[in-house]
Amino acid sequence: MAQAVEAEVAALLSMHADKLTEDGRARLVRHGHLPAREIMTGIGPVAVRCPRVRDRVGRGSERIRFSSAILPPYARRSKSLEVLIPILYLKGVSTGDFEEALIALLGKDASGLSASTIGRLKEAWSEEHAPKRYVYFWADGIHVQARLEDAAQCLLVIIGATPEGRKGLVGLIDGVRESAQSWKELLLDLKRRGLAIGPELAVADGALGFWQAIEEVWPRPAASAAGCTRPPTC
Repeated sequence: MAQAVEAEVAALLSMHADKLTEDGRARLVRHGHLPAREIMTGIGPVAVRCPRVRDRVGRGSERIRFSSAILPPYARRSKSLEVLIPILYLKGVSTGDFEEALIALLGKDASGLSASTIGRLKEAWSEEHAPKRYVYFWADGIHVQARLEDAAQCLLVIIGATPEGRKGLVGLIDGVRESAQSWKELLLDLKRRGLAIGPELAVADGALGFWQAIEEVWPRPAASAAGCTRPPTC
């Protein structure tokens, strides 16, 4: 949200960059920030500081003012643009069509999100969400007591470790037992979401479904299971 508001300010300054004072200075300049305001979003409260601009020349109705479409005055809840815009982008909406799409969804208040603003946001998202590389996988099926269907259900979980040694949840789905098809669906979903390179080492138990699936999705990674080299036999 903070990045989006900063992009709005940058777009406004760019729009009026050719306007100068009599002594040749930029007429419109940044002028700090308003006090931080807590906005309730889909991930909880977030503190955001709205930027300010100063018009060195204009007075009264002629003064150029900055009014954020994303963070209106006194707003305490977001319009979930931080979720909506990336979804539209990933669904294939072109940069030039964003403004029209957002106006249709959110009303005329979204008109400040021009193609150039969306372009700046996309660059920030690309840096933040660059594909991760996991060198280690720990995979297991967790069987649960509750049964909503006749077939035995379990949660298929993959924990990964990056080359820097950071561990994190890579994937989690509900599967039918620990079948090869269920594991394959999870691994293919990871691949679709940008995990192009498989792990160098995969650790799991002797359930053959996982080993069959990883061999099909990422052929021949090094692997071990309970001390055995792949294919596991213990």
